[in-house]
Amino acid sequence: MSEISGTSGDVVWQSCPPGSIYDSIRVATFSLGPDGLVDRWSRRAAELFGVTAAEVEGRDPIEVLLAPGARGRGHRRIADVLDGKEWTGLVPLRSSGAYGAEGVAEVFVMPTESAAGERGALCIVTDIRALRGIETDLAASQAIFGQSPFGFLLFGTDLRVRRANQRFATVFGGAVDDHRGRTVHDYLSRSEADRMDASLRRVLETGEPAIDLQIVGAPPGGTERRHWSINLYRVHSAGGRPIGVAGVGHDVTRRQVAAREAASARRNLALLNEASARIGNSLDLETTARELLDVAVPGFCDLASVDLYQSLLTGDEAPPGRWDAPRSGSYGGGSAALRRVAFASAVSDSPLITTPGCGSRGGTPTAVGEVHRYTFNSPCANALRTARVQFIAGQDGSLVQSTLAVPMVAHDSVVGLVQFSRTKGSEPFGERDRALGVELAARAAVCIDNARLYRREHERALILQRSLLPPGDPEAAGLDIACRYLPGNAATEVGGDWFDVIELPGHRTALVVGDVMGRGLRAAVAMGELRTAVRTLALLDMEPAEVLSALDEVARGLGNPVGAQQASRVAHKSRDADLSEVYLATCVYAVYDPVTRRCTFANAGHLPPVLVEPGKEPLLLDVPPGMPLGVGGEPFEEVEVDLPEHALLALYTDGLVESRDQPLDEGLRAFRAALTEPPRPAPGRGAAPAAPAAPAPSISSTPPVPRPPAQSPLSSQPSRPMPVPDLSRSLEDVCDHVLTALDTRHGEDDIALLMARVRGLPADAVGDWLLPREPRSVGRARELARGLLVSWQLEPLIDTVELLVSELVTNALRYGEGEIRLRLLRDRTLVCEVWDSGLVQPRRRRARDTDEGGRGLQLVGLLSAAWGSRRTPRGKTVWFELALPDGDTATEPTVDQLLSMF
Repeated sequence: MSEISGTSGDVVWQSCPPGSIYDSIRVATFSLGPDGLVDRWSRRAAELFGVTAAEVEGRDPIEVLLAPGARGRGHRRIADVLDGKEWTGLVPLRSSGAYGAEGVAEVFVMPTESAAGERGALCIVTDIRALRGIETDLAASQAIFGQSPFGFLLFGTDLRVRRANQRFATVFGGAVDDHRGRTVHDYLSRSEADRMDASLRRVLETGEPAIDLQIVGAPPGGTERRHWSINLYRVHSAGGRPIGVAGVGHDVTRRQVAAREAASARRNLALLNEASARIGNSLDLETTARELLDVAVPGFCDLASVDLYQSLLTGDEAPPGRWDAPRSGSYGGGSAALRRVAFASAVSDSPLITTPGCGSRGGTPTAVGEVHRYTFNSPCANALRTARVQFIAGQDGSLVQSTLAVPMVAHDSVVGLVQFSRTKGSEPFGERDRALGVELAARAAVCIDNARLYRREHERALILQRSLLPPGDPEAAGLDIACRYLPGNAATEVGGDWFDVIELPGHRTALVVGDVMGRGLRAAVAMGELRTAVRTLALLDMEPAEVLSALDEVARGLGNPVGAQQASRVAHKSRDADLSEVYLATCVYAVYDPVTRRCTFANAGHLPPVLVEPGKEPLLLDVPPGMPLGVGGEPFEEVEVDLPEHALLALYTDGLVESRDQPLDEGLRAFRAALTEPPRPAPGRGAAPAAPAAPAPSISSTPPVPRPPAQSPLSSQPSRPMPVPDLSRSLEDVCDHVLTALDTRHGEDDIALLMARVRGLPADAVGDWLLPREPRSVGRARELARGLLVSWQLEPLIDTVELLVSELVTNALRYGEGEIRLRLLRDRTLVCEVWDSGLVQPRRRRARDTDEGGRGLQLVGLLSAAWGSRRTPRGKTVWFELALPDGDTATEPTVDQLLSMF
């Protein structure tokens, strides 16, 4: 601004500072007197022409300023001016003066007249070169300002609009001049105008420009929100003084929309990437639903819930896509029964919400775990029925602004519904959000359907596995039996653990525990085949080592359809056999004789049995660990152990003691310690409840690798004394205590536990005699049997036993060798055994009508409940079994049955 030097009335006198417009256009003046000579010469004229006042005053200006060739025309022009005519023309400058090189001056001569009537002239001179430059600059400035595609505003120092271009007027309406004098508050909302005003003041005060200032507003008369990018900079005069602020703005709404869409796409991709990593890590339906909501809330929505068909959760099989199936929980039913399995909210203390128009109980919110139905014509039911997304607007007074009801579709079947809701104040759902919601629901649906299929197959495998285990509580002569089988939980596959209790002739019992390597249905099927083979081999009354050898052949043939024997030969000839089809299993097989209380063990790579004798510490039986079944090539050894009365024998699988985080020695020691510890009293019975055990480590299903007995921990003794076990406890309590103490409830591997308490046959329940090899031994045998049955008060069986004993002893005399041994055993049934040294096994045949003999074994088979023969180390044994009178007494044979023998 110009400096104020003084005032007089309404006149303001100012001094012109350097850099004014007059400096730029180089205006100079001089005057001519009546005689045509210079009488006044300004300082600017001296600077412009390079001639001082002393050199020109009183002289003819034509002679001083013009070249000789132009002086004639100059004198004529001076004369015309003195006659009262104005004149404008171009005059070449003779010297450069203080302004630069020589040029051309434009001279405007105006006639003057003094008070006395004397005529003169006033001459105004400008440098035409500077004037043309100013004109060019003004034209260029006007072109840029007026023709710019950007809105242009010039604010004065009072922050009012001094000038606006046509582009700005086109956007905000009116003519260009209509915007002069306005402020930013005339164009923007209060908050945006205050922010713009603060930026203008800051630029005006500091001189620092504001670059890319983002302003949001709507043009006058419009409702669409627009985004502008404003650049502000301070404007100075030629002398450097601030004269205002210039603002250039352009519409960046499209760029903002594109940036918002790009950010939304990046967010959606990040959500999908997170969904891929977090959804489906579990094979549990409810967990998968919660994983979906953990991803969606709050990254995608504020509230969300997941409903699954009740039939899917209960395992019912219904045709997909039918809402009117007979069962209420059928898939695809728009109004079928659903269960709310998950709910998540990012709103603090928000209650459960009800989707408008979808309530099933008068608008009452549905809690997690509750079974409900959507009304038939509701948006949620339509989404389920049509498998299409439904957009549901929020109601007045509701927390929810909008909801996306997205059906969960997997393999062309609807398995449930997920609802994504955004509260008021959040950005409404768009088309991209709809696509993202469908993708999230589809990924979760596939995982849920996979979990459903896995659960179904797992349950089927468990049914198969349990069907192959002994039904009910096994019973054995001379043994109290307790067993436990714990399958893995639903997150793991079924395993191949099994146990069996097999009754053998002579009241003997075979105890079997095994484990097939691997998991899944293949392992369960292999376990069933091996268990069936064990029962078949056991009923042939083979020795334990022979049973395992035959079982090894069976295991080697499981993975080859050509049969066990050919598979065995191929395995020996080719070391490059496909090991993926080899079934490996471990097994321990024991035969217990209640008369002698002797148990014969054979081991195929399994963990050793544990024996707890009265008054002694638990002991790992040193049974030689042979190779696992399916390896082949190595014989199996047998070990005989005499078991004292009331001793405890435990057979188990590796899931009970083996862990990746716990050495096998520690697991076995913990097992032995659990067998010696007394059961903990139940809470509330005078003892404080025990603290919950830490989670058990995961358990490997791989059978242990056999090691030499001298280095194997299987034969190691406890490193320090253990408490003496209390064998008076119930065997069931011992099993429960072991499983609880070892914290086997983690369910990471199958567990089989078979425990037997020795309870041998009493001496008065056994009759054992040696008979000489002579005919009168038949009568002696009848007498001994009769006397013992009388002492046992089994008189109803005397006639039958005498008859059958006579037949067996007679056959031993006729076809056998060596001494004859007769033994009667009474337990749950009556067993009669006849031993001799002959190796020829009796064979039942049908006698011809003319034969006098050959009907003895037919009679034995007809009158007894069961009969058979088995080899012994020194001959054979022929036996028969009868039910006791208070049991299921065999009926007398009919006449037709007797005649059928002839």
